[in-house]
Amino acid sequence: MLARVVSGEARGEDYIGKVAVAAVVLNRMKSPRFPNTLKEVIYQNHAFTCMEDGQVQLKPDPESCQAASDAILGNDPTGGCLFYMNPRTATSRWMAKRISADAATVIGNHIFAR
Repeated sequence: MLARVVSGEARGEDYIGKVAVAAVVLNRMKSPRFPNTLKEVIYQNHAFTCMEDGQVQLKPDPESCQAASDAILGNDPTGGCLFYMNPRTATSRWMAKRISADAATVIGNHIFAR
């Protein structure tokens, strides 16, 4: 399931960007601000675009599978971020405000924030 989210959310990103997206999902599981299971985090209402547009149903590519695995093993290029967005495609004003206030790092086309 994590690899499917990575594939849907980070398609076209470099490998490190895919690991970063996977790390955000896992960081949310560890945070008291979010549910504590992978399924609950992924299925949280409006949390991930790929859940709403159906991309999560596509078979993940091998690189997305490896990125998910690396994140599970502790690789987190975001340094603990809980949010990300692609400013070129994002439509959420709430997320844009959140990212601009708490921006931590840019990886590929995504901006990551705590």
